[in-house]
Amino acid sequence: MPDSGRVAIVAGASGGIGSATVRAFLANGMSVVIAAPQDALLDAIARETEPLRERVLVVPADITRRADVDELVARTLVRFGRIDVLANVAGIGSSPSFCDSTDEEIERVLAVNLLGAARLMHAVLPVMKAQRRGAIVNVGSVAGEAAVMGIYSASKFGLRGLNDSVRREVRSFNISVTLVEPGFVRTPMNPAMSNLPGPEIVADAIVAAVTRPRRAHIVPGRYRLPVFLVKTFPGFVDLVFGDARVQRRLNRDARAAREKAMT
Repeated sequence: MPDSGRVAIVAGASGGIGSATVRAFLANGMSVVIAAPQDALLDAIARETEPLRERVLVVPADITRRADVDELVARTLVRFGRIDVLANVAGIGSSPSFCDSTDEEIERVLAVNLLGAARLMHAVLPVMKAQRRGAIVNVGSVAGEAAVMGIYSASKFGLRGLNDSVRREVRSFNISVTLVEPGFVRTPMNPAMSNLPGPEIVADAIVAAVTRPRRAHIVPGRYRLPVFLVKTFPGFVDLVFGDARVQRRLNRDARAAREKAMT
């Protein structure tokens, strides 16, 4: 099926990568359901896409609540009658140090990054199986390959495992399931970092995964070698990231930001 005419749900559509994905899908002729929590960012992407309202549906949704997920799917079917694509873009970060994380942060990161994606897949798959076609793209992270980011890494490792399992389960229904794993890109999650590629690089990878499915895609490409080395030489990675000086450097900015927020 060509991109034109497809119906795509973008969860986390108000964030940097999510809004770039909405624009990319619309540019490729798709109809897009914009799903995100009700806030100023959702209002902004809704206003931006207003000229294309015939192909856009805005649904405020908290993906940590199953009732919101089910309503999102139901409203999509009422409006468009089908679901061809699910882009699981929603995600939140955490402190690099697991010991620095609060219990509330641990629960929230898993609820959004892993359970939210799981609920969305669980809700759309019966529709896609009935259609006997569909594409799911989950946005993971290179931190889901290299465990150096505390509970955030754990959530992305879990998403990687779920992505592989679901891909194999639904393959016979002509449903593709792809994991896009970004490194650092320019989004509000990385405010202190400069000279990063824009979120469009991830959006382009998501569009490519819909039209040319693959198991996983690491972007930008320069992260592929480090990920290969992490998998090939785990003992060396343990030595490097187990060094107290490296850990202090890794957590310095996060701890400073936390202290600033508490003052």
